[in-house]
Amino acid sequence: MSKKNCWEYKACGRESSGAKVNELGICPSATAKKYHGVHGGTHGGRACWVVAGTYCNGKTQGTFAHKHIDCFKCDFYEYVKKAEKGQFILTANLLKK
Repeated sequence: MSKKNCWEYKACGRESSGAKVNELGICPSATAKKYHGVHGGTHGGRACWVVAGTYCNGKTQGTFAHKHIDCFKCDFYEYVKKAEKGQFILTANLLKK
């Protein structure tokens, strides 16, 4: 079973060459190289909650400080947390990268 990145799970179309790139641009999670490999994801695809400027709930999100409460309620965040179980990297540790 391959691990889904946020853009695959949410089908937002903002990954490189995604269906909505011309309209909405490439999501910063799809290019966040410092998070590449975190939770087995591509770039920030499995750590999107710490990447500023992601597009969620129909709008561009701001910094972690502005978006974290919504992210911690997100079904994708819960999906990753459950899938990673004991290997889940705490957000505070991700922010130190």
